[in-house]
Amino acid sequence: MGGAHCFFVSDLHGRVDRYRKLFDAAVAERPAAILLGGDLLPHRWTSRGDGDFVAGFLVPGVKRLRRRCGNAAPRILLILGNDDERVAEALFIEGEHAGLWEYLHRREAGLGGRRVVGYSYVPPTPFLLKDWERYDVSRFVDPGSVSPEEGYRTVSFDLAEVRSRTIADDLSELVPTDRAGNTVLLAHSPPYRTCLDRAALDGRMVDHVPLDVHVGSVAVRRLIESRQPWLALHGHIHEAPRLTGSWRDQLGRTPCLSAAHDGPELALVRFDLDRPEEARRELI
Repeated sequence: MGGAHCFFVSDLHGRVDRYRKLFDAAVAERPAAILLGGDLLPHRWTSRGDGDFVAGFLVPGVKRLRRRCGNAAPRILLILGNDDERVAEALFIEGEHAGLWEYLHRREAGLGGRRVVGYSYVPPTPFLLKDWERYDVSRFVDPGSVSPEEGYRTVSFDLAEVRSRTIADDLSELVPTDRAGNTVLLAHSPPYRTCLDRAALDGRMVDHVPLDVHVGSVAVRRLIESRQPWLALHGHIHEAPRLTGSWRDQLGRTPCLSAAHDGPELALVRFDLDRPEEARRELI
């Protein structure tokens, strides 16, 4: 490979076996960077009785990885996802200050001559945790989903912002047109109506209204179609690659890749930053 050799994974959900497979692969291959696409923590991690996952496993695991790789240790660029309680965000910011990784929600980092921008929010879901949910392009909420104004959050929030701010607003600022062509978008939500956002909702109805089986973000799709970033990386919908038979899609010139997976394995996406269309996905 000619450019920066990178790993992309998502939706690890605190599975220690998946993290260990990732770290072992990184030691063997020495990628330039590992990009983590959200949903990194165990479900409801704050109420677990086995100690803090970040301090008890993730921080020591990354330190061990860095020791094993020495000067060839990969950079770790990460965002959180809708299943990650936002109260943990402070721990990831502390880890960044300690030099362990780079936290990218609504921020950017240079990588191999490209610009990587991160975004954690997803459109409204049926789930009650709303830390990382926003209205998509308007205050419309799909049948069966719960408004971001309802549910619960683990941090304080501005209700006026929740009511007025959309994913479309955020992305327009995060990926300006004049810089989009050199941008890698690391967004937890996949774009709407692609191979990457197909949910297992066939035949499901709410109040006699059939549910849309595509649950990705319209705003993410419009952003990719209109501004054509270099590459888009997503997770969130675990079953989509199984249901559609594809973990990749293309919107115009932009390759869109998913590392979500609904099996027990680690779904590891390997890609060259200069040739993302040649990306490969392996279940380990």
